Amino acid sequence: MEGKNLNCRDNEELEYFVTEAKKVTDKGKVASYIPALAELSEDDLSAAIYFTDGTCISAGDVEKAFTLQSISKVLSLALVLLDHGPETVFHYVGQEPTGDPFNSIIKLETVNPGKPLNPMINAGALVVTSMIKGETNADKIGRLLDFIKKLANNRNITFCEKVAESEFETSMVNRAMCYYMKEHGIFQAEVEDVMDVYTKQCAIEMNSLDLAKIGSVFALNGKHPETGEQIIPKDIARICKTFMVTCGMYNASGEFAIKIGIPAKSGVSGGIMGLSPYRFGIGIFGPSLDEKGNSIAGIRLLELLSANYSLSIF
Repeated sequence: MEGKNLNCRDNEELEYFVTEAKKVTDKGKVASYIPALAELSEDDLSAAIYFTDGTCISAGDVEKAFTLQSISKVLSLALVLLDHGPETVFHYVGQEPTGDPFNSIIKLETVNPGKPLNPMINAGALVVTSMIKGETNADKIGRLLDFIKKLANNRNITFCEKVAESEFETSMVNRAMCYYMKEHGIFQAEVEDVMDVYTKQCAIEMNSLDLAKIGSVFALNGKHPETGEQIIPKDIARICKTFMVTCGMYNASGEFAIKIGIPAKSGVSGGIMGLSPYRFGIGIFGPSLDEKGNSIAGIRLLELLSANYSLSIF
């Protein structure tokens, strides 16, 4: 099957691969450190593949909604790059991968003190979120939501109040990083205001099909396959995809690039957004996580798909 094209007639094959990937769910655990996420079912796994010609295949309960968590970092980055341009954004946030966990504070102290290494770790994402334009917190999260609704071509997307509140009450390490960066002049905004926006950003909710559609926009260099609108300029889409390859799967990004080889971004709710350039976007939801915080069955599913359909960009 190597080199075979994945197309709209392969629904049964996708269902087969999802069934195979589900066999590893018991080897992972849900993200219990965020109380609202501890309620998710370890056995869940769904996937939607949205092709750039507008066709779609899916398997599992693709209507089930989940929160984006760190996947939102790619989308807020795209919006802030649109607002301010790369030169300004990367004055405050670096562009290098890190081998440390996504919530680590170590590199903030030891490498270019106060400046986070990249926008896909929590410290960098917090700086990016602080740069979203708007007079009030509601303006800022509303602006990001409007952008994401356009990317998914779904006006009903919103955030989950329960998850946002749960994260806001427990995000002490993120607050610590904000204050540390503020001390070094990297972080300019009020910490609690940014935490309010950031936790709501992470709690933005959608299903696997919505996520696959957003992935397909990046697969087409920022152009929406349904509306034909160039939502994200090509160069900004390229920057975001590059970060997905180098930093998108936390401190497993290198291994992921070798084994699977596609731009992808994960979140601790168990979501993964991936893409095959010019071919399709993929949205996955599998809340059982490995030790790095990635969906264990989602990774397995992408391994199976990449091996069978030669998806690696390398």
